[in-house]
Amino acid sequence: MASILESLGARVTSFGGDIVVNTDGIVSLEPDLSDIGKIRGGFFVLGPLLARFGEAIVGLPGGCDIGARPVDLYIHGLRALGATVELRDGKVKAHVSNGKGLTGASFRLGYPSVGATETLMMAACMAEGKTVISNAAQEPEIIDLAGFLTNCGAVVEGAGTDTLYITGRRKLYGSEYSIMPDRIEVGTYMLAAAITRSCISISPVPHSNLTCLVDKLSGAGCKILQLSDDTLELSAVPRTIGDDLRGFNIKTNPFPGFPTDLQQLTMALLSTCKGVSIIEESVFENRMSHVTELQKFGAKIQVCGNRATVYGKGKASPLRGSQVNTTDLRGGMSLVLAGLAA
Repeated sequence: MASILESLGARVTSFGGDIVVNTDGIVSLEPDLSDIGKIRGGFFVLGPLLARFGEAIVGLPGGCDIGARPVDLYIHGLRALGATVELRDGKVKAHVSNGKGLTGASFRLGYPSVGATETLMMAACMAEGKTVISNAAQEPEIIDLAGFLTNCGAVVEGAGTDTLYITGRRKLYGSEYSIMPDRIEVGTYMLAAAITRSCISISPVPHSNLTCLVDKLSGAGCKILQLSDDTLELSAVPRTIGDDLRGFNIKTNPFPGFPTDLQQLTMALLSTCKGVSIIEESVFENRMSHVTELQKFGAKIQVCGNRATVYGKGKASPLRGSQVNTTDLRGGMSLVLAGLAA
C-alpha cells in the first residue's frame, strides 16, 4: 500500500509501529497499475482522489480469488455523488465535470459491502452538502474509519448502524490516530490456541468485536476469561482425561455475524473436534478451495456448494503432516493451523 501511495507522489515513512503519510506532493491521479493489481486495498485511493482533485484513474483491484468481488457498488455510489465513471481497459476512470466537485446525495447500497462503504464515506466527506448511505456495512472497521475521518475534520454520524449521515467539508486536515486492534488477527491467535489445545493471553483485544467467535469457542469447551478491559485469555487445555473440544456449526455473515475471514481457520479447528460440524459460507462463493489441502492432512470434510460437513476426529485419528499449497491468504492460514496440530 505504501508503494501505491508513493506512486501518486505521497511520502510514506515508518517508525516502529507508526506510519507517517504526507500527501502535500501528490503529482499523479493514477497509481501504479501493477501495484493496484496485487492487493484489494489499493482500490481505496479512488474515493479520496476523486473527492480532492475531481479526477482519478485506478486499475481494478487484485486480492485473493475467493469469489466475485465486483466494484459496481463503488461505481453506482460515486455516480450518485455526481461523478462520471466508466470502466474501460481494466481501469475505473472517474471525474467530476461540473467544476464544483462531488455533491451530497442519498442512496442505498445493494449489499452492505465494507469496501464500498469505506470508499463512499471518504468521497462523501468532501462532497458539497449532506450524504446519506443506507444499507451500509456495520463492521467495526467502519466505526474506526469514521473516527479517523472525524479527527481530520469530517462530520460522520451513524457509523456502526446501517445508515450513515455525512456532511461534506471543503477541506480536511492531517491528524494523528491510533487504529483499532485487528479482530481477524486476534481471532487467528485464538483459533491457533484452540487447535493446539493450549493457552494464550492476547492484548489489546477488541472484546465487543469478537462476541460471535468467543461464543462459539466457549460452547466448544474453551475457557475464555476477560482479564482486563483489553486483555483476553483462552485455554483449550483438556481438563480431564478424555476431555476434548466439541464441534459446532457456523454460517458466515456480515458483522455482527460470523466473519468470513475466519471461516477457513475454523474449519481446520473443527476437523480436530468431536462430532460433526456444518459450515455454510454465505459471503463468498469460492471460499472452499482450501478443503482439498486440509484433506491431505487427513481431515474428513465433504463439500456441497457453499456448505461443508466436517467430521471430527476419532480418538485415534489425529491430523498428520503433509506438503500442501494455498491459493489465498486466509486459506493458507488454515493450513498453518492444521500444521500446528499435525
